[in-house]
Amino acid sequence: MQPAKGLNQSAGAEQPKAGVPAEGPAAAGNVDKIRDILFGSQMRDYETRFNRLEESLLSQTAELRETTRKRLDSLESYLKKELEALQSRLKAERDERSDAVKQLSREIKDAGDALNRKLRELEDHSSESERALREQILQQSKDLLEEMQSRQAEMTAVFERRFQDLSSAKADRATLGALFTEVAMRLTDEFHIPGAEG
Repeated sequence: MQPAKGLNQSAGAEQPKAGVPAEGPAAAGNVDKIRDILFGSQMRDYETRFNRLEESLLSQTAELRETTRKRLDSLESYLKKELEALQSRLKAERDERSDAVKQLSREIKDAGDALNRKLRELEDHSSESERALREQILQQSKDLLEEMQSRQAEMTAVFERRFQDLSSAKADRATLGALFTEVAMRLTDEFHIPGAEG
């Protein structure tokens, strides 16, 4: 421990007597000086290192904070853009579906209107066909009735003529008998015309 002794002597410090404790501020100052002499350079080196480490930590913390903030801002911007794009797609799909539903509703309505028109046309056509068929049947009935009446009139006329012919033939039996007699005589060559010579 000779160098320490020389240091203490060169510093002009009084050495305490053996067995006598140091007293007062002088003893504390001596201890500080000894500590400074022994560990001063190391303490200053440690302090410098600690200061540098603290500055480095502060710098890295600030850099990490800034990087984190930038990344969070970037993530927030990305999420915001994605949400906006998603909302746009949802709105577009909703509008497209709404337009499709409206178009389908219009098509269904048009189809219903067309079906109603077709049914009305069929009903009108059916009514016209029934009316035409009734008129045709009525006309045919009239024609048939007229034809039957005409035939009946013809038959009645024929019957009347036949009846009259039969009545005339019945009333003229004498003439018919003479005719038959004449025919018989002619067949037997017994009939002679007066004034004619055979």
